[in-house]
Amino acid sequence: MNIGLHIFHVQGTPDLAMLAQKAESLGFESIWVPEHMAIPVTTSSVHPMYPDGAIPTQYSQVMDPFVNLARASAVTSTLKLATGVCLVPQHHPLHLAKQVATLDFASGGRFLFGVGAGWVKEQSEMLGGDFEHRWTQAREYVDAMKAVWANDVAEYHGRWVDFPPVMAFPKPVQKPHPPIYLGGKAPNVLKRVVAWADGWLPPRTTPEEIRVARATLDQLATEAGRDPSSIDISVWGLPGQMDSPEVVRDFEAAGANRVIAWVRHAVDEGATAELEEIAGAVGL
Repeated sequence: MNIGLHIFHVQGTPDLAMLAQKAESLGFESIWVPEHMAIPVTTSSVHPMYPDGAIPTQYSQVMDPFVNLARASAVTSTLKLATGVCLVPQHHPLHLAKQVATLDFASGGRFLFGVGAGWVKEQSEMLGGDFEHRWTQAREYVDAMKAVWANDVAEYHGRWVDFPPVMAFPKPVQKPHPPIYLGGKAPNVLKRVVAWADGWLPPRTTPEEIRVARATLDQLATEAGRDPSSIDISVWGLPGQMDSPEVVRDFEAAGANRVIAWVRHAVDEGATAELEEIAGAVGL
């Protein structure tokens, strides 16, 4: 079982390069960082964690994931570097394809592409997202990026993205591309995973939910002609939810391939102590 860390890295959190070095030395397999470019002051969107509609201020302080993961890649050698998650419809796919390929190339093939479609309507729309069709848009963007990663000369003509034959290098080290993990628990997420991704990244879940989802994924993959073992499940929870060897074993038995523990907002030397505490709690 792989053990990762979700680091909600914001302004004021210790340098991610330092945290990555410490995580690698303790035996963690991966680090996952979120993305939020800008948070509207007023929003109509409601998240299950924030039923009153108020988005905590720290979301506006989230650091750029690609810049941060690049820093982490320079001081580590085995740690996998992941977005958890990148809000794909809020990027131009040519730009994002370049960022992903560059990070995978520079890290020697250690990038994991956690993908989301966003849940803040106003944020999505002001950055170019079609909120009502965000997952369809996300798939089109990813399809366009796959074309760029796989071909020396690529073109794409779709509903949201249209570009003529282009050349874009470097190509990712991982072939045909870095693993793509779809975040969230939307009704159709498992069908989407089987259709165009390599894994599922569900938040705030239980071993029983994973057991049912694993069976569903296996069935859908078989029906689609895919090897069910080619699809990973990586689970992450709230602070403290994953921090015990019993929980790790329960998720592994249910069919998960990775458990991601959430790092709290530790500062300074407290961050190092927290990583050591989590490593001990999960049995590393």
